[in-house]
Amino acid sequence: MIAPDRLKAVSFFAEFPRSALRIIADRAIERRFATGDILFHAGETAAGLLVVLEGKVRVVRKAADRAQVVHVERAGGTLGEVPVFSGGGYPATAFAAEPTVCALIARDVLLAAVKTNPETAFVLLERLSQRVRELVERLDRTSLRPVSARLAEYLIARADARRRAVIAIGMTQQQLAEELGTVREVVVRELHALRTSGLLRALGSGRFEIVDATALRARAREGAGRRRKAKV
Repeated sequence: MIAPDRLKAVSFFAEFPRSALRIIADRAIERRFATGDILFHAGETAAGLLVVLEGKVRVVRKAADRAQVVHVERAGGTLGEVPVFSGGGYPATAFAAEPTVCALIARDVLLAAVKTNPETAFVLLERLSQRVRELVERLDRTSLRPVSARLAEYLIARADARRRAVIAIGMTQQQLAEELGTVREVVVRELHALRTSGLLRALGSGRFEIVDATALRARAREGAGRRRKAKV
């Protein structure tokens, strides 16, 4: 059991009807994960829908010698919708990127909530629709733009979030490669290219100074024309 108020505090449950939320709160199971713990492996049978209450989860799909981030979830995010509602195993593997707390909700509990209040189904459908949109947008970013543009966009976003020119990558180079949909060797090469061209200065320990933000923003816009044309 998880207190209804705790569930209501995260965005996913904010629109749930009170009667449905009460059923879920009574039967949900709290799961805690340390940084690096695996929430589930690709191919495993789903135990239920996982809703992130605290922390951060990276969902990664691996093929041969490459791995790519499918999506990243923070508080309010959901995991496992596909196998919970359509059957089969998880399509990817989920890792806790930091200490994480999740609510595990079995399929029969979700069905009971829907039967109690059919409006619950629309909340679940909205979340599924958002997931499809997010996946299409990520595919768009990774397939239609060069890695150099994706890397520049990531660095600019880090700088904008902190309002400063000195930034940290925030993850290992391997994890960054997975985030950008490439391999570590390409990330290393592109970081070197940015340093050589004078846009970036390495400070050590994964920290960099953005020397020419204007040029880096221009680099981040590479391929944007192809993206707009593809969406028409």
